[in-house]
Amino acid sequence: MTFIFDVDGTLTDARKPINPKFHEFLLDFICNHRCIIVTGSDRPKTLEQLGLTLTNTFYRTYHCSGNHAFIGSKEEYRNTWKIGKEHYKFLNDQLNTSNYSEKTGEHIEQRIGSVNFSIVGRNASWDERKNFAEWDKIHQGRTLTALAFNKTFDDVVAQVGGETSIDIFPQGYDKSQICKHYRDSKTIFFGDKCMPDGNDYSISQKCTRYYQIDNGYKQTWNILREQYSG
Repeated sequence: MTFIFDVDGTLTDARKPINPKFHEFLLDFICNHRCIIVTGSDRPKTLEQLGLTLTNTFYRTYHCSGNHAFIGSKEEYRNTWKIGKEHYKFLNDQLNTSNYSEKTGEHIEQRIGSVNFSIVGRNASWDERKNFAEWDKIHQGRTLTALAFNKTFDDVVAQVGGETSIDIFPQGYDKSQICKHYRDSKTIFFGDKCMPDGNDYSISQKCTRYYQIDNGYKQTWNILREQYSG
């Protein structure tokens, strides 16, 4: 059996460090089960949230929607795809026409094999992120942007991820790409964006079982403790 975890909203609060007591539980759990991370974030952000010891204890860690893989601290592979000029222009146009007024900079971030797009910007403070997340729940700005992107391009895919951003990558290079490595195992996935427009949807559909995490890391913790820690 292989346990596969998203990070933001699943093992931690969005962009926050892992709870110390959950860290202790998870470290013990990983030592007794085959566990994997697959996150839209890059490796430095994952290390900030989970810490070096916990991150390297996982069987494998997949960053940037599965496009950058590590075994412990050793890089296994990376996807060299970069965003095209036409994709970049489309995102800039979306940013300039968005009616969300609070923009903080660093809106298009090239990652390894993927791009992260944020209307509010990655320079946003915690309060600014919270304000945008509340606005987005009502106005669905990210969902509409992703839909428009996917109608315009058929070679690259946009999916809603985290609380404030969209993950963009080549067709077929989303989180579900890692499942080909675990076809001989029952796979259990935990993620907070398993709805059809979310960046956990494709992998949730390829795993044996998945849990939609709506109440943060405490929900994940409870499921692991009550159902898999016998």
